[in-house]
Amino acid sequence: MDRRELLGLGVSMGALASTRRLAAEGARGTQSAQPPPQAATTTAAANAYSRCFEPLDRYVAQYMSAMNIPGMTLGLADANGVQLVRDYGVEDLELGRPLSAGRLFQIGSISKSFVAVCLMQLRDEGRFDPHRPISEYFPWVRYDGFDRPITSHDLMTHAAALPDGPTFPADPALRYRSTAPAGSFFHYCNMGWAVMGFLVEKLDGRPLALSLRERVFKPLGMDASEGAINLDNVSRIAMSYQPERNDRPLPRSGALVQGAPIVYTEGAGCIASTAHDMARYVQMIVNRGAAGGKRLMSPEGFALFTHRHIAADEFGEGASYGYGLATDMLDGHVRLSHTGGMVSFSSALQVDVDAGVGAFASINAMQGGRPSDVVEHALRLMRACKENAPLPKFPPDSSPLEIEDAADYAGTYAAGDGHTLQVIADGDRLYLEHRDERVPMEAFDDSDNAFIVLHEDFALYPLVFARGGSHGKGPVIEVGWGERWYAGSAYQGARDFPVPAEWSRYTGHYRSEDPWIGSIRIVARRGRLWFNGITPLEPASNGRYYLRDEPTSPEWVSFTEIVNGGAMLLCYSGYVLQRVEGPRA
Repeated sequence: MDRRELLGLGVSMGALASTRRLAAEGARGTQSAQPPPQAATTTAAANAYSRCFEPLDRYVAQYMSAMNIPGMTLGLADANGVQLVRDYGVEDLELGRPLSAGRLFQIGSISKSFVAVCLMQLRDEGRFDPHRPISEYFPWVRYDGFDRPITSHDLMTHAAALPDGPTFPADPALRYRSTAPAGSFFHYCNMGWAVMGFLVEKLDGRPLALSLRERVFKPLGMDASEGAINLDNVSRIAMSYQPERNDRPLPRSGALVQGAPIVYTEGAGCIASTAHDMARYVQMIVNRGAAGGKRLMSPEGFALFTHRHIAADEFGEGASYGYGLATDMLDGHVRLSHTGGMVSFSSALQVDVDAGVGAFASINAMQGGRPSDVVEHALRLMRACKENAPLPKFPPDSSPLEIEDAADYAGTYAAGDGHTLQVIADGDRLYLEHRDERVPMEAFDDSDNAFIVLHEDFALYPLVFARGGSHGKGPVIEVGWGERWYAGSAYQGARDFPVPAEWSRYTGHYRSEDPWIGSIRIVARRGRLWFNGITPLEPASNGRYYLRDEPTSPEWVSFTEIVNGGAMLLCYSGYVLQRVEGPRA
């Protein structure tokens, strides 16, 4: 749960607080009574899709209620233009004010594809070579390649094996070194796209926001869009929401608070736009780089833009990554897609290339998901209309309380001090027996075999179960929570786990008020250090500890400034957090 996941694929716990609080039941009450979708923008050609609009509205209402969503904006397009724009739900949860048309939503990492369009134009003009070492453009970049210089291509495809640190780390001696040869694996890295934004500025001779406006927004008629998120345009940005308590996992129905304005101008996620404008962008992708009878980029540039450069299973099984867009298959059709997460917004864009239809949706909250299910269903509806086929059924409601193979986790788990956890399965639901009550457990989206216990006593960490057998495919044998470890009846391994004495210096709660970082808790459990109680840390000879949520992850932490027996500073891939509580002598 970090900046990489927030801007890209998952959810961050880093956020700012405000005094406007939303309790979960209050939120759902507001949504169930929300007004109908606001006035839609359609074209004459949209008659071809008219029979899918009402079913789409009903599905969105179902989805918003299930996902605890305040408001959503949605745009549909095909090769002929914008076909539908809808606004759903509310902007102001306290006053119940409906979301109004034309409000800007921060689109997060979908911005990367816009930066890529600019770079493909510069390539067409002979001013950009994606395979030229980035250090030849920017000698100041602190990147050391594993076996060769890192190129723009490596950064644009998230294939440089670099951690997702700050572009300009506070430590002047810090350099980022690839942990494997470029192209070895996909690892999402916003830092690389920040550099690509600076490269657009250098090659184009003007600020990135102006390049985006002149090269993309104006040709596409995206007149409302902004290429920089700042306090000058804050009054046009929709009111938005984020977790009330940003130092712990967020349950699906967790409390939200109003998000504070932010400033973000780097190419990794700098754009704020409307659904109508984004539908125009979708139209350009459907038309393979063309708009208004003119090309935004050459056919060769569009082919590079959307090529399957590297396998990227983070975007789904069989997915690949191009330059700012992922590619996979949907119902046998080629699909281009990306998601975007900001501190208090989440978005999704998908284009069915073969059917020639696309959709964009954005939520005015960051509560853990992306509206990918909505845009995927919209694609299927539009395709059915084009093909004069029966409309697809609604996707089933997804409840986080429904747990696949729930019975696998049931049982009694015992700690060395005699304390036990009693986990009960009832159909597809899991409960923890706690203080003479059954407390429901919710699937934790960031990891398999992990669950949030919906009780204040267990709020800081998920329960993390582990299986035995080859490759962890066997029965569940143990569970961890924070520094606590419990063995199940099938566990037959060691029960004493000595650790280096210096690890006692590192455990505790570290905090940054940077909204992208938030809190990190380091615990020692079962002979290992753990990041936020869920990701194991692997010590390296250079004094760093590498995160092992991915087998080859280049993300790391290190600890410095030992005071009274405890490290006061934690460095997370270049970001610095300060201890706020935890063990010290």
